Amino acid sequence: MNLVRALGSVGGLTLASRVLGLVRDSLFARFVGASFASDAFLIAFRLPNMFRALFAEGAFSAAFIPMFNRKVAEEGGGLPAGLAFAEDVLSVLLPLLIVMTIVMEIFAWPITYALSGGFKAVSEAQFAYAVGLSRITLPYLLLISLVSLFGGILNSLQKFWVSAAAPILLNLTLIVALLAFHETDPLFTGRNQAIAVTLSGVIQLGWLAWYCVNNDIRLRIKLPHVTPAVKKLLGLIGPAAAGAGAVQINLVISTALAASLLPEGSVSYIYYADRLNQLPLGLIGIGLGTVLLPTISRLLGAGNDAEAMETQNRGMELALFFTLPATVALIVCGVPIVAALFQHGKFTAEDSLFTAQALAAFSIGLPSYILVKVLTPGFYARSDTRTPVRLATISIGLNIAFNLALIVPLRHMGPPLATALSSTANVAMLYISLRRRGHFVPDARLRRRVIRLAGAALLMGVALYFLNDRFTPYTTGPGLTRWLAMLVLVATGGLVYAAACFALRAYLPSDLRAMHRPRGGASIRKDP
Repeated sequence: MNLVRALGSVGGLTLASRVLGLVRDSLFARFVGASFASDAFLIAFRLPNMFRALFAEGAFSAAFIPMFNRKVAEEGGGLPAGLAFAEDVLSVLLPLLIVMTIVMEIFAWPITYALSGGFKAVSEAQFAYAVGLSRITLPYLLLISLVSLFGGILNSLQKFWVSAAAPILLNLTLIVALLAFHETDPLFTGRNQAIAVTLSGVIQLGWLAWYCVNNDIRLRIKLPHVTPAVKKLLGLIGPAAAGAGAVQINLVISTALAASLLPEGSVSYIYYADRLNQLPLGLIGIGLGTVLLPTISRLLGAGNDAEAMETQNRGMELALFFTLPATVALIVCGVPIVAALFQHGKFTAEDSLFTAQALAAFSIGLPSYILVKVLTPGFYARSDTRTPVRLATISIGLNIAFNLALIVPLRHMGPPLATALSSTANVAMLYISLRRRGHFVPDARLRRRVIRLAGAALLMGVALYFLNDRFTPYTTGPGLTRWLAMLVLVATGGLVYAAACFALRAYLPSDLRAMHRPRGGASIRKDP
């Protein structure tokens, strides 16, 4: 399988979802702004969003895909054996999810309090509104978990694009709800957004189920049966959730502290900044994680350890190729980018400045957020979910400590910076652990290119610094002017980065052509 082509499919669809997400957030900023209503909705959306990231993009896939692949390949049963395993999983997963959803609905009040710290200086009616939004969004957890089951099957069969397209449906549903059901009262708009979240879960589940049925992938619903394989899967999911979801757990902690200790609107600043920070993560990080896990597990299962190592090296190379310039651009150009996307309607210039400050703090950790997606498949493909959870637990502890130390002096910049620092520590520990076991050794090509890519990104940053003042007035202009100004600024940075890569020989045209050759084709040119 060609890694770049598979990544292009997943990354392209995930990027489309992230772009639609920015459109959604831009509309949300226009109609709701940075207010209590936006803070309350974002708290209600935080748990479903975290569960989606942990379950659909992390824990379930990390545990399920290697086991499904082994059922299909190693045990000689082919696809029917894999689907029989999936049916056993569904028979246990579905009742567990139903019970969990009912329990969480009953205890929505303490859950909302835990996620928000009770907010800061809100009335009883305001908190009741926030609890109501949480109750509306909680069923999304059940729906997105079932989506991840179907998506895991399709990813194992290399049908990556189907599940990668599902989040697009979430964003389209929320956009339609904003355009059709917004009011001058932001509380009304926030409630409609909560309804749209759960409705999008129904639509996403219908999309994947429809595709599976039309491709003869059918799962029967039967009485729960905990087989040894299902028992093993359940034992792997818990550790995988913490291991793959350290960043998400850190964000929940940061959001709760911000809601309880910082002024109104701070949760929204952090949310909007995180959404921009998620754009490159969606393009490369989630795509790499989705493609690398089944690829590496299949190679290891076939005894191709050397090819698995080569795949992971090239995955890290691709991650750094995209991540380093994105990090520099978001730090240097935060204000014009935020202004172009969000500064209209109820979202003010001060809101843009505070959001850009939070974005700069988040972006320091952008390489680590993405490298987690490259390194953790090295553990999960070997059915080791305990090491990532142990290291993630340390990372979460560091995040709490950094938050408590930074949130008062740095305000809305403190929680994002704490998340960035703790995530960087997590990646360092993952890398060291893999190196000690001999499961990941950076080859000479990767070591050379890291330095050259960093140099190219810094040259781009210098160019963008001097262009900022020229573009900023246009990014707050009318209509499409702001979007065009932002796109021209970003495109200019991209051209400078490409030229710097070629000048520093970080990448050459021959490398780009070699990326698209099928495996087993002509050999890739060695670095000079």
